[in-house]
Amino acid sequence: MGRIKILTDNKRTVRNFFDKDYTYVAVDTETTGLHPTENFLIEIGAVKFSRYGIIGEPFDILIKPPVEIPMYITELTGIDDFMVSKCPSAAEAISKFLEYCGGNDTILIAHNAPFDIHFINMELERANMPALENQVIDTLVMSRTFHPDFKGTEDGPYRLQSLAKRYGINVLQAHRANDDARVCMELFQKLVVERKENTDIKNLAQLALNS
Repeated sequence: MGRIKILTDNKRTVRNFFDKDYTYVAVDTETTGLHPTENFLIEIGAVKFSRYGIIGEPFDILIKPPVEIPMYITELTGIDDFMVSKCPSAAEAISKFLEYCGGNDTILIAHNAPFDIHFINMELERANMPALENQVIDTLVMSRTFHPDFKGTEDGPYRLQSLAKRYGINVLQAHRANDDARVCMELFQKLVVERKENTDIKNLAQLALNS
């Protein structure tokens, strides 16, 4: 499925990092199950942004998988077989997603990023397309690193929806990729602002992904 690049920087503070003119895409996926080699994408949602704000329109696309969507996935996401019956294949959808991202220099951000990135890379592999080359930041690891005190304070303290509640982020439709991507973007922004002073990123691999 390809190796996920680690975003590493030994010099900048989080504040300085976000002050640079990077382009980010917060991304979330919905799938037919938990394992990329056995399951398939059914939705990709994304929001492109920079330090100046959101860039263009959010991205959201439903995908027709080659299998029936399990009932428990429909109950979780609201996505059923009828909804995706005339939707594009994963290969078509990912091509549109890559076009939206705008190239390998765009930094991808996701919550529990290995899940989403591995699913995308698996679908790219099935389509005989190269794996993602973008650098990735994981807001789940950021949250755990910045707030070890959250551990054990409530059920699922590092779940995206739990963190959204802590940070006052409005959740409109949990477990739909488009809204989860927007919540992930807002969480990232709040974590960066919270750590804007005297926070040395000695190694962003702590906040990103190994493989």
